[in-house]
Amino acid sequence: MFARSHLAGVICWRRRYKQAKMRSSSMGAGSVRLAAALLALALAAAGSAPPCAAQPLRRNYYAGVCPSVESIVRGVVAKKVQQTGTTIGATVRLFFHDCFVQGCDASVIVASAGNNTAEKDHPNNLSLAGDGFDTVIRAKAAVDAVPQCRNRVSCADILAMATRDAIALAGGPSYAVELGRLDGLSSTKSSVDGKLPAPFFNLDQLNKIFAANGLSQADMIALSAGHTVGLAHCGTFSGRLRGPSAPDPTLDRGYAAQLQAECPANVDPRAAVSMDPVTPVAFDNQYFRNLQGGKGLLASDQVLYTDPRSKPTVDAWARSAAAFNRAFVEAITKLGRVAVKTGAQGNIRRNCAVLN
Repeated sequence: MFARSHLAGVICWRRRYKQAKMRSSSMGAGSVRLAAALLALALAAAGSAPPCAAQPLRRNYYAGVCPSVESIVRGVVAKKVQQTGTTIGATVRLFFHDCFVQGCDASVIVASAGNNTAEKDHPNNLSLAGDGFDTVIRAKAAVDAVPQCRNRVSCADILAMATRDAIALAGGPSYAVELGRLDGLSSTKSSVDGKLPAPFFNLDQLNKIFAANGLSQADMIALSAGHTVGLAHCGTFSGRLRGPSAPDPTLDRGYAAQLQAECPANVDPRAAVSMDPVTPVAFDNQYFRNLQGGKGLLASDQVLYTDPRSKPTVDAWARSAAAFNRAFVEAITKLGRVAVKTGAQGNIRRNCAVLN
């Protein structure tokens, strides 16, 4: 007897066969026989792996149980952004770090407890600003304050909505968020190892780690523009300012001098500077213009312009904010689908920082 996932695959292939049969009916019996042969091959393959999978996410997922959820989350994010502008970059970065480790399941928000050291305490996550976590915690509390919504909306979905709202409030594109994620059942420090791009990665390394999450080079470049908002700690780019070959020759000289003044030799490596020196609190395509001028803060930013394989995309999006916005919405929507938890794979946490 087929497992449920295999049966779903068979049903999917049968549906495709019917569609193919209808399309080929006007082309004669030969085309129908070809479609039948393809179906037979697909059914054989279904015994070892499902040939196609349903997308569990959809827009307006909570329309029947918590119809006001998006306006509630938006209100909380707006208030938080008014209080501190760092909320924008902090929330966007939190979403990225969550999705790249075990999928978009809010596991990055879980606090270490007992003998378990959680994701958030991995060295690569220690720089995540508290304002991102606080935004999700506040939004969850506001949603659960509505009796109809209590314990019906996942922390993972709240983070996805809050990210969209933070981007829109900063002048970036607003987009419909696909919803229906459950919260992850585990969060461990070790699960982060090797899952996040390093600030010194070259293009091949960036492409490899994004491809592991089903994202293309274009997606990677678009999502890298999340660095148009937010802060970076001096320790993440100090190697570009000091050393045998420093300053990094790909850095604009004036910008290098500015960074050396903001991050002097003996500065606390946790001291932070704006990632976008021109429009630090606006979500826009200035990021790409900065790369053209040698003002990419991280080596992994600037390489997008110095490598000829990615340079044309940078140039195109530096010219057209509309083209960038379209690409970004497509990329962050794909990011939000990474390893989504459904059914027994997850649950809805009552407290986003505590595993149920």
